[in-house]
Amino acid sequence: MSSVAGRFKATAGRVHLFNLSPAHGSQSTQKRLGRGRSSGLGKTSGRGHKGQKARAGNGKPKAGFEGGQTPIVKLFPKRGFVNPERKVYAPVNLDRIQHWIDQGRLTSSPEKPITAKELLLSGCIHQVHDGIKLLASVSPSCVASRMLYNVFLQGAEHLKTAIHITAARASQSAIRAVEKKGGTVFCKYYNELALRDCVKGRTDRIEAAPTKKNDILWYTSWRNRGYLSPTALDKMPPTLVHERWRELSKQLLAFKSQEYEKAK
Repeated sequence: MSSVAGRFKATAGRVHLFNLSPAHGSQSTQKRLGRGRSSGLGKTSGRGHKGQKARAGNGKPKAGFEGGQTPIVKLFPKRGFVNPERKVYAPVNLDRIQHWIDQGRLTSSPEKPITAKELLLSGCIHQVHDGIKLLASVSPSCVASRMLYNVFLQGAEHLKTAIHITAARASQSAIRAVEKKGGTVFCKYYNELALRDCVKGRTDRIEAAPTKKNDILWYTSWRNRGYLSPTALDKMPPTLVHERWRELSKQLLAFKSQEYEKAK
């Protein structure tokens, strides 16, 4: 018996099942209530006499409870609603991009197009929001006067350089104006993390793919210059196209060729 005990005796620096114990200070003595007045926590068990907090249960009202009177949040009327699916895009006009190119603050090529990173670092925009939207003109609500609107309305005519840009969205007039000058526009899907990686220049993570129906229809359409459309994958420079995009394009467009059995 002594030989067995000596063989299993714990040595310094080794951990065994029979010498494990909680870390010092990690456990505290349980507070035992209602064990007589001499314990200090007897009779009312530390709850005092009567009152709301002396009752069984939680004893605390929920946040915003005002003692029974009508809460202030119910006294104000509600107006409208907040759409949880709403996206705010940072608008960029063609005339502004041309002005930045003339100043030498922006450059582009088919292999290195303009993205949200270049627009943000050059000062062309101040926030990326949920992505970049390329526009050819400014809406009347964005300008101070009608005369100023008439000037900005011809924003597409100020474009003189063939630019190559990858944005989240682009208007049809902007697409036509850019391609008329020999440039290219491709719309790419960004979620919050992918947009942050684009701005930071990170390429070590897999980019998100569109999952909602509206996004899938948008980014698989060549009319919108979606990057997952087969035409866009053929026209984009090979250095920018990932093999994963081709597989995603096949999977997301499979519904157009699928046939379903008719009920007999």
